[in-house]
Amino acid sequence: MLIARLIADPLDLDIRLDAAIAALEGEGLRVAAAAMLDFCGDVLQLSLPEGDPAILRRVLDAHFAPSDVLVSARDICVPRLLVSDMDSTMIGQECIDELADFAGLRDEVSAITERAMQGELDFASALTERVGLLAEMAEDVIETCLTDRIQPMEGARTLVATLKSKGCRTVLVTGGFHHFADPVAAQLGFEHVVANRLAVADGRLTGTLAGGITDSAVKRQVLIDEAALIGEDAPTLAMGDGANDIPMLQAATWGVAYHAKPKARAVADGWIDRGDLTAVLELFGIPRDEWVAG
Repeated sequence: MLIARLIADPLDLDIRLDAAIAALEGEGLRVAAAAMLDFCGDVLQLSLPEGDPAILRRVLDAHFAPSDVLVSARDICVPRLLVSDMDSTMIGQECIDELADFAGLRDEVSAITERAMQGELDFASALTERVGLLAEMAEDVIETCLTDRIQPMEGARTLVATLKSKGCRTVLVTGGFHHFADPVAAQLGFEHVVANRLAVADGRLTGTLAGGITDSAVKRQVLIDEAALIGEDAPTLAMGDGANDIPMLQAATWGVAYHAKPKARAVADGWIDRGDLTAVLELFGIPRDEWVAG
């Protein structure tokens, strides 16, 4: 069984649906049913008795882009665990780039960040290099950066609050820093945080990290460990946007790429390209009258 749910521009939706069904049939995939969800009127659901999820994602992308999509080989239900990236996923910024701007190093640091998120650089090496450039920055600059620059992604509070109201545990795991992640998690309602820690001495950044690096392997292990605490068969949702999130996206029951880099998007079970974070609630079939404002 395969299920696909998607939110797309309603213009010519029927025509594009007919073309997509024909393309799927050309690939040997038969659509058994296609209908709008009764309880989420913007969501189109396709049901297939069998087939390759990768083909289904490719065809939907070709016919409905830009769209918000979730493809599943099992019944779609509210996840019991959400593990999400922070930068460019739950917030609209890359914290280290914003911090570097205060030191006049934004262009240099942003270029490294972009290459790391695209999967062109080793994450740990790229992080170490960027943190080194911040040596001697006053620690109190972080508070200024957090207050002036860092904003939640649209829909983030509602997503977290609504999932929690449905019994979902929420974990923020980031290759960024506790200096940012802890207040962001408190603001958005996340229950647990895993992040890197900037080393500080005499009120200034040392240009190093205190402790180990939260990289892609750590993100994946956090998801596995948190899921084990809930129950072996508990459905899990991972969200992220960059190459560092790929193992976590692949390890979850459903991995959703949020306005993501191509490599992360390519491996995910779904993506949000069109809407904000509340589109995730729609794809999981949670009616708007059950959404909780954060």
